[in-house]
Amino acid sequence: MNFVEELRWRGILHDVMPGTEELLNEGMVSGYIGFDPTADSLHVGSLAQIMTLIHFQRAGHKPYALVGGATGMVGDPSGKSQERNLLSEDALQQNLKGIQTQLEQFLDFNCGANSAEVVNNYDWFKDFSFLNFIRDVGKHITVNYMMAKDSVKNRLNGDSGMSFTEFSYQLIQGYDFYYLWKHKNCLLQMGGSDQWGNIVTGTELIRRKDEGKAYALTTQLIKKADGTKFGKSEGGNIWLDAEKTSPYQFYQFWLNVGDEDAKSYIRIFTMFDRGTIEALETEHNSAPHLRALQKALAKDITIRVHGEHEYAKAIKSSEFLFGNTGIEFLTELNDKEVLELFSGVANFKVDVNDFKGGINIVELLAVKTAIFPSKGEAKKMIQSGGIAINKIKVGTIEDMINHDQLINNRSLVVQKGKKNYFLIIAE
Repeated sequence: MNFVEELRWRGILHDVMPGTEELLNEGMVSGYIGFDPTADSLHVGSLAQIMTLIHFQRAGHKPYALVGGATGMVGDPSGKSQERNLLSEDALQQNLKGIQTQLEQFLDFNCGANSAEVVNNYDWFKDFSFLNFIRDVGKHITVNYMMAKDSVKNRLNGDSGMSFTEFSYQLIQGYDFYYLWKHKNCLLQMGGSDQWGNIVTGTELIRRKDEGKAYALTTQLIKKADGTKFGKSEGGNIWLDAEKTSPYQFYQFWLNVGDEDAKSYIRIFTMFDRGTIEALETEHNSAPHLRALQKALAKDITIRVHGEHEYAKAIKSSEFLFGNTGIEFLTELNDKEVLELFSGVANFKVDVNDFKGGINIVELLAVKTAIFPSKGEAKKMIQSGGIAINKIKVGTIEDMINHDQLINNRSLVVQKGKKNYFLIIAE
């Protein structure tokens, strides 16, 4: 498999240093991508880089995933309008552990010569003194060279300026490349297109310090068809961690992408070959309303991130929430299964004794829970016919909700409009 050509037809290749493709076609090459440990989970924005490493390994090369234990203490200014809060060492270690566990889901760490490895740049920076760093690294890269980088120029021209800490980031990342080149024979660094300046600082350091040769490759920054940022929903980031973004929410994120986005995402984020993708596109174009691309996309990614079992639960949840499955479906589940089914839905707890005397529907929606911010808004929605309890439309603002309406004596399903669900749990 030609790695560069694979990225090219999938529409993800952005820039590649001359000679890189020829190098990769000669035999196994070691290459790396850095992952920023600002949280204890990666999100879908990281998936493009994970997929790059997957394709890299499938092409017979050796992937390194660098988790930035040291750089996470500094913060990359690329694409940022202001300096980030620095992490404590304890928080950083927790984040690194979570990210490494996730990377192990996707890459093969036991396949011989091209087995994946995770490295942490804290290991080579922890005993590197400041004086030694500015002597052994800083003297090889001029301030003029650093100032020419877009990530620096953009910040210097902005309102907040740039601290020396962030200014030094490209030197630190450059040294990462140098260290891996020297100690791991790592000849290639990859990353998003916003990382080009940092990556070539590494190639330049290798050239100036040891007269060595290294290579660079970047991928497209993923955006939606309308130009807006990819990877966020109304609730924020879409995480790979099921505790942060439930498998149901994760599945729905991919299922609900637009047609144009689905055509690009299915190339970028799945392992389907070109023939399979082109067949899916033909099927989709003949009947767009059936959303063949979105369903295939959502299924493939959800299974690879969360497994077959969680995918099956996401499908069952979707059929209940958006299909014709009646409320009886919930009576077949125990309490734990009900909570899992609605793990991606806002939950509210209400004292079970409140139901024994009956609760007015407006009181329940706007006081006992925060489904509505005010009674006025709750009344307005009820009067327009937009509220259902256990899939039965609420008739009037005078309706009372009683204990005998609780599913399995435990829960109520509130539907606001067509797609917004909430779970009320009686305790």
